[in-house]
Amino acid sequence: MNTVVRSGKRIQPIINNDILLHDIPLFKKLTEDEMFRLELNSVIKSYSKRSVIYREGSRHSGLYCVLKGIVKVYKIGGNGKQQILRFAQKGDLIGYRSLLTNELACTSAKAYDDTVLYHIPQHIVMELFRQNWGFTHETMKFMCKELKESNMFITDIAQKSVRERAAEMLLILKDEFGIDKHNALKITITREDLANMVGTVTESLIRVMSEFRNENLLELPGRKIVFRDVTKLRAIANI
Repeated sequence: MNTVVRSGKRIQPIINNDILLHDIPLFKKLTEDEMFRLELNSVIKSYSKRSVIYREGSRHSGLYCVLKGIVKVYKIGGNGKQQILRFAQKGDLIGYRSLLTNELACTSAKAYDDTVLYHIPQHIVMELFRQNWGFTHETMKFMCKELKESNMFITDIAQKSVRERAAEMLLILKDEFGIDKHNALKITITREDLANMVGTVTESLIRVMSEFRNENLLELPGRKIVFRDVTKLRAIANI
């Protein structure tokens, strides 16, 4: 992990022009003075692929905003198995729930590829919540969206088959990360991680994916996932 600290001046992009903080919708609600104070007191951190950002049970000193890359947010069950809660990408916040409740981290986070994060100290976050309703409102909207997704996942686990859940998760990943000109999912995800997101064992996930391939819904060259028939996947997902 490499850490870059900017103190006493405006933070400049350290990777390329697409990671400027003021380009992220949440921070567009800040005034010029608030943005300046935020930048003076925060830290840019870069993590290599598979690096742990924080672990469940640790104490947060601030929240993280993803500037570049993808972060896997997950919990470890009693049997040691991961349950992936979501993949955070550019503009997303992580670590905020435990920060706001002043509790130990309830999740773990790991860089899924080379990742750049913006670490905002707790006292700055709380100051912005008190002073700027627009910022607070946007943060609440983000939190409500995540809560809605969690509620939907709980319902799916209880009511849908592995086949239905797998189809739905593939469509969610497609919507969140997009596809390239060949209809291939832009995030390369392992079968194990996809199984953890669906809430099943890897063997069952592989069987379902093979069924989708045999039904000409997907192509699975190597670790890629290529969509062939989204309409039928939506019908299977029952959404």
